[in-house]
Amino acid sequence: MESVLAGRDTLVILPTGGGKSLCYQVPALVLDGLTVVLSPLISLMKDQVDALEAKGIPAAFINSSLSAGQISDRLARAQRGELKLLYLAPERFDFGSAAERIAGMGVSLLAIDEAHCISEWGHDFRPSYRRVRDIREKLGSPPTIALTATATPEVRRDIARVLALREPEVVLTGFDRPNLRWHVVRTKNDAEKDGTLVEVLARHEGVAIVYAATRKTVDRVAHMLTRSGIRAEAYHAGLDDARRREVQDAFMSEHVRAIVATNAFGMGIDKDDVRLVIHADTPGSLENYLQEAGRAGRDGMKAECVLLYAEEDCERQFRMEAFSELSRRDIAQILRSLRKAARGDKKEIVITAGEILRDEDLQIDIDLQDRMADTKVRTAISWLERASLLRRDENVTHVFQARPLVQNLDEARAKMAGLNLSSTEHSLWIAILREIFNSPPTESLAVDQLALLPELASYAKGNRAASANPEYLSAKVFKTLGSMTQAGLMKRDMRLTAFVRHKVVDHSRLRLDHVLAADRKLVDVMALEQPDPEGWLPASLRLLNQRLCDEGCSSSSELVSSLLKSLSEDGRGFAGTQGSVNLRFSGRDTYLVRVRPGWTWKAINDLAEKRRRLASLALDTLLAKIPSDAPARADFLVEFHFEELHQAIDRDLLLRAELKDIDAAIERALMFLHEQRVIILQHGLAVFRSAMTIRFEKEARGEKYKAAD
Repeated sequence: MESVLAGRDTLVILPTGGGKSLCYQVPALVLDGLTVVLSPLISLMKDQVDALEAKGIPAAFINSSLSAGQISDRLARAQRGELKLLYLAPERFDFGSAAERIAGMGVSLLAIDEAHCISEWGHDFRPSYRRVRDIREKLGSPPTIALTATATPEVRRDIARVLALREPEVVLTGFDRPNLRWHVVRTKNDAEKDGTLVEVLARHEGVAIVYAATRKTVDRVAHMLTRSGIRAEAYHAGLDDARRREVQDAFMSEHVRAIVATNAFGMGIDKDDVRLVIHADTPGSLENYLQEAGRAGRDGMKAECVLLYAEEDCERQFRMEAFSELSRRDIAQILRSLRKAARGDKKEIVITAGEILRDEDLQIDIDLQDRMADTKVRTAISWLERASLLRRDENVTHVFQARPLVQNLDEARAKMAGLNLSSTEHSLWIAILREIFNSPPTESLAVDQLALLPELASYAKGNRAASANPEYLSAKVFKTLGSMTQAGLMKRDMRLTAFVRHKVVDHSRLRLDHVLAADRKLVDVMALEQPDPEGWLPASLRLLNQRLCDEGCSSSSELVSSLLKSLSEDGRGFAGTQGSVNLRFSGRDTYLVRVRPGWTWKAINDLAEKRRRLASLALDTLLAKIPSDAPARADFLVEFHFEELHQAIDRDLLLRAELKDIDAAIERALMFLHEQRVIILQHGLAVFRSAMTIRFEKEARGEKYKAAD
């Protein structure tokens, strides 16, 4: 901490449970400005932010589990100075001007958690970690702290080199954990291993983590434990965001006895009373084993670490490593394909991993159907970038958001009958619609995923244009979606989903009623205290909350804070201006509020009332979509469209006449419902093409990828 507060770059190697997070969290509270934390996993971000917020420390995370509206809201909070720590994945900086926008907020410290990803995972798992140096430069080269629990001398040197740390202070402690007891249990096969696993869990009390090498094994072992009467859940990257959050919350609250997981689970998890860590498969390295087994006993109390070993485990691990490895030939072939895509002397191209792999001339050991194919291609590009043969810049994303206007494929065929489509076009339309119908409403479809459909693969086969242009199939998918829209099979419209509280205590309608009552009273209280507001005024959350409670409102300091933020956002879509109220974070329990020139409390309340009415209308529209006989649920998933909210507004002539920008007003109302936890917004279905920008280094033109690279 002394090194960080002195403004020095710092490399910290502490064992799991040794207090790595404190090394940047405490300085973050002392330093002016924002601390940006690069973190590799969604579970790590969520857990650490939850723990910080529980302690009253303003923090937030941004990752792929959030909607565009939620991301915008969190960036706005950081811009207002409300946050001390902002957690992001390195991949977030692949999109647009994220680094420049955050740099403008004043970054006082950059923390890189699980920094071994730069060296160990940077080659095989997280190519974006190899570009953290560029991220750091775009953030203004702030003092940087890199942290990990395990790092060999070679890895430590690699971390310092990749990050360009300036004469870093290296803090290295021993890895001895005297409270942990280590066991290796030899088994003959998987069946004996399963029996031993059940016995070990039965002998020891407390929550447990069981690590397995593959998703398939994780699912099998979790099912086996459940059949054996042990409450267990599976956790791996194959689960959707909502399910991963559910499993993680169950683990943290100890509603399950054991989590069966791949090695991603537990990284950065702030649970110190894990009493047992069992490895059902041999890890890939000693460093991995120490990292994973170190989840046990972080509270300093006795804990057990058990490795179940069978002779076939090592062979399985060798096969997995061989499967995940890239050969020099693979990397060289990808370079050749990229240069081919840059037909002529293009200085840059925009291309996806799937488009690279669809090159018919590519002689490579990466299968398009391999779920790791995208990662392998990006890793190869990372190696090419390291060899100074090219440079990868920000991602370019093209999104087609629409919804089907037909209910099923039979209705689609009937509508297509009069369109005079060729048999090839007909099959392409049906194939894409089938994939859309089969996709969960909360998930999006990648163009590369659609390009793997047999109908599209058949269409491309022998097609000279598709062979010459790697982007051809992607363009064909978007063109087909556009044609289906023109034909009336689809409509360009935002399809969204949200969780609502249905027929439960504190259901969504009741929760909104309480929020709206407190919101109205809050403006009244502030108007009484400062009838003629000028300049920045202090607003104590504790005192305002007490006033609301005295007035009979169901309130809390957290609700007051959230309502103040909503007031400051009301300018979006309602006023058509910069808004009515500015808000600035001042301290743990205090904000500074400024009423913008030309605004009165009455005008502010009138503007807020439009938002309240529209939020109420939006919630009623969502609730009306729930069947009357639907069971009570705290997380009932409702699917809806922007157009349905438009139609509801059109029926309210008075409200319709008062709104200048209906789309922006709807978005603001939905975000208000989400901010107040009346609903939980989810992603909508979309088809997207997330492509990499590849720039070719002029001096490297014609150079080959060599063994020395």
